[in-house]
Amino acid sequence: MARVTAEPRKPRAAHLGPERRRPLVLDAALEVFLEHGYRGTSMQAVATAAGVTKPVVYECFPNKEALLLALLDREERRLLDAVVAAMPETLSTSDDLGDLVAAGLAAFLTAASEADDAWRIVFAAQHDPKTVIGARVGAARAMLVGRLRDIIHPRLKTMPHADADREAPVLAELVASLAETSARMLVVDRIPWSVSELSRYVAKLLVRD
Repeated sequence: MARVTAEPRKPRAAHLGPERRRPLVLDAALEVFLEHGYRGTSMQAVATAAGVTKPVVYECFPNKEALLLALLDREERRLLDAVVAAMPETLSTSDDLGDLVAAGLAAFLTAASEADDAWRIVFAAQHDPKTVIGARVGAARAMLVGRLRDIIHPRLKTMPHADADREAPVLAELVASLAETSARMLVVDRIPWSVSELSRYVAKLLVRD
């Protein structure tokens, strides 16, 4: 009678505990989400990408919505930090409104280009507002618009004839909307423009002499 040779067991992932495992699960969820979107992301798919069993993923997050919301929170912070880091600390009071808009756009586009996974997570889901992630994107966008407004407002106050309180919210919203479209063209469409070229061009269209 022939002997049956048992297949070697697949080595189990080291037991790290939920707190140490969560960042690794989020990294796997990012990979799955970017490739398959919200509807194609499952706890099993994340477990497979992370090299663990599904119960391990459930130890870290109670369900898919909690997992993806945690992922969005993390990537939102990364993108916001990248925007703030890319924003010049000071602008000369001699800089005009076009320079201000171009600086804001350049900061956002630099962040989107350097943290393109974070940009995709934060903004790409907004076209599916019925999902938990899609609904959450509105809050992420509002936070970024608020940050732009906080950056723009004090600089508008240094400009003659500017009404900073009225104009800063409008300008921040316009810059954010243009930045989203421009970032999509750079990150997704891969248009042959540099961040500086596109920022200056869009600012020139928005702010006329």
